[in-house]
Amino acid sequence: MHLTVDALAFLLFVAFLAGCVDAMAGGGGLLTIPALLTAGVPPVAALATNKLQSMIGTGSAVLAYLRAGRVDIRGFAIPACGAFVGSALGATAIQRIDPGFLAAFVPVLLISMGFYFLLAPKMSEADRHARLGRWGLAAVCAAIGFYDGFFGPGTGSFLTMALVALGGLGLVRAIANTKFLNLATNLAGLLAMIAGGKVLWLLGIGMAAANVCGNQLGAWCAIRFGGKGVRPLLVVMSFALTIKLLADPKNPLWQWL
Repeated sequence: MHLTVDALAFLLFVAFLAGCVDAMAGGGGLLTIPALLTAGVPPVAALATNKLQSMIGTGSAVLAYLRAGRVDIRGFAIPACGAFVGSALGATAIQRIDPGFLAAFVPVLLISMGFYFLLAPKMSEADRHARLGRWGLAAVCAAIGFYDGFFGPGTGSFLTMALVALGGLGLVRAIANTKFLNLATNLAGLLAMIAGGKVLWLLGIGMAAANVCGNQLGAWCAIRFGGKGVRPLLVVMSFALTIKLLADPKNPLWQWL
């Protein structure tokens, strides 16, 4: 598909901002997927292209957190496997659904997640007793992984909340290990989308470069300052982008109501 210079510049800027937000608290897909849809990218292609740029950007954040000694690969290997399998199933399922359904459903999910970010309890900075073991976390991560493969935005935030509330991790450690889990979901989703021929490669690689820069900045900020202050941005952006999508009279949601 053809994009104007202005549209491409807009997508690159959003990818950078999403990478920064994603590395600090998760939820970068709340920015990139609506931006891709606004630019005219078909829904499933938007999800597939987002997987490409997000996987590369998330991988760079994982490396940054690894260098800082914040990621426990051995401890979260089993949950990562669960997240991988769930995401592969979700990405396969979405390719068998009418894209019009997804285009209509996106605003509903975005506004729901906006209220989630607004009303969810404050996350603690200190480690606590874990409520679930590795296999329990693996089951939770598989469910979140399915959601990531099927839709995606907010997955990082959901994983972080799970690691804090159920895994007993402090906020920064949870964010760091979320990147590892999110890398697994992005890789599985991307492989499924590649098999379906849905990825826009040139656009995805360009956005990935911007996303890497944003992820490096976000990881540095999270390690240095903690993950505070990002959730209000996610609330504002999720509501703002929902309004923008609903303002489009061509959105299939209006045809269904």
